Amino acid sequence: MSANEDQEMELEALRSIYEGDESFRELSPVSFQYRIGENGDPKAFLIEISWTDTYPQTPPIISMNAFFNNTISSAVKQSIVAKLQEAVEVNLGTAMTYTLFEYAKDHREQFMEHHRPAAPAPPRQVRKKTNENNFPKPRNGSWPIKQITKESALEDGTGWTW
Repeated sequence: MSANEDQEMELEALRSIYEGDESFRELSPVSFQYRIGENGDPKAFLIEISWTDTYPQTPPIISMNAFFNNTISSAVKQSIVAKLQEAVEVNLGTAMTYTLFEYAKDHREQFMEHHRPAAPAPPRQVRKKTNENNFPKPRNGSWPIKQITKESALEDGTGWTW
């Protein structure tokens, strides 16, 4: 079979296996994401696998650069990708996307053992500077409205001649 035929068969299999699974997302016919762990779990992460033109004879591209993974250190991400690359070497030449996702699910605790969730940032309190009348103070220090006198209006041509 050609690489394209293998990819078409694997794509059909992935769609049928993960139909209705909220953790799986097909970004394109050759790119997929899977969330390992539940929403709100500090040790959850997202794996993205993209097929090359010659996949499965060549390795897929594995990425953890999704925004979802921003709280995970780069060392932990690199470790996860390295362990998945080892699984790729074992399965090279066969359809492996499902296998990689399942491998990550089975080894989630091991992958995330060095992950330390960041403490949430304290909420910021913003106070506006006010003057003695409790009105917000203008940013540049002067009031935005300029008081126009009869004389100045006549001088610049904007007023009436009385």
